[in-house]
Amino acid sequence: MSEATLRAAMAERAARAGGVVARETFRGDVAVETKANKNDLVTEADRDAQRQVIATIRQEFPNADFVCEEDSRPLGTDTTSVDLLDAVPETGDAWIVDPVDGTDNYVRGIRLWATSIATVSAGEAVAAATFLPAEGDIYTAGPESVSRNDESMTVSERGDPETFAAALIGWWAGMEGGEYASLFEAVADRFGDLRRLGSMQGTLALVASGGLEAAFMPKTPHPWDAIAGVYLVRRAGGTVTDVHGNPWSNGDDGLVASNGEAHDAVLDAVRDGLDLD
Repeated sequence: MSEATLRAAMAERAARAGGVVARETFRGDVAVETKANKNDLVTEADRDAQRQVIATIRQEFPNADFVCEEDSRPLGTDTTSVDLLDAVPETGDAWIVDPVDGTDNYVRGIRLWATSIATVSAGEAVAAATFLPAEGDIYTAGPESVSRNDESMTVSERGDPETFAAALIGWWAGMEGGEYASLFEAVADRFGDLRRLGSMQGTLALVASGGLEAAFMPKTPHPWDAIAGVYLVRRAGGTVTDVHGNPWSNGDDGLVASNGEAHDAVLDAVRDGLDLD
């Protein structure tokens, strides 16, 4: 078994382990804090799940490096914190962890939230897993397969944009109301259905498995919000670019993902909405 295949299996195992921890307090009494703004939330479930993910991975990869959404806290009875990397390294291996992607959904009792993990080598993803604990679905991709619940999956085969279900990722913080309205209108006018689901990794998993034909984010996503999902979409046969049409890489401007059947149409709609032409 190759190193990347081993990492894919570990990503799935760790995503399940972290997701199960978070699920224990879902729709329960959990403390909520704010971070950058009043809509940027974190709970103890986020931190507990992240600790579990790290502990699970370090059982097999004791020297693993991590890039995580939440801050570092002691693991179990250990009195030391894990030293987290500030950014995805350009050399060596690392694990990119979002313990609860869609925390606002989690806090509101909405079932679409995810524990998501990618493993990278020299800055490029080599395996990923996204677990939707409340739904019971696990999406896994490695060098040899891409699956949902251990069954092979592919992107949707729809080619007519008027039949597409597309999803806007993220919120409008940092965008003027008129900018957001223009983007929404440009996309809604061209596709059959437009949604906003509240979990970037959950949304990208749906593109990868054919539930959605497209998803887009106007702003630069954090690595833990995107790398795993982008890898899933690409391994399932889809296309992911930045808003300029270049193959997406961590740190690029925006993100546009599709089943690849009419990616230019999706990209054009997003660019028109952002007034980039």
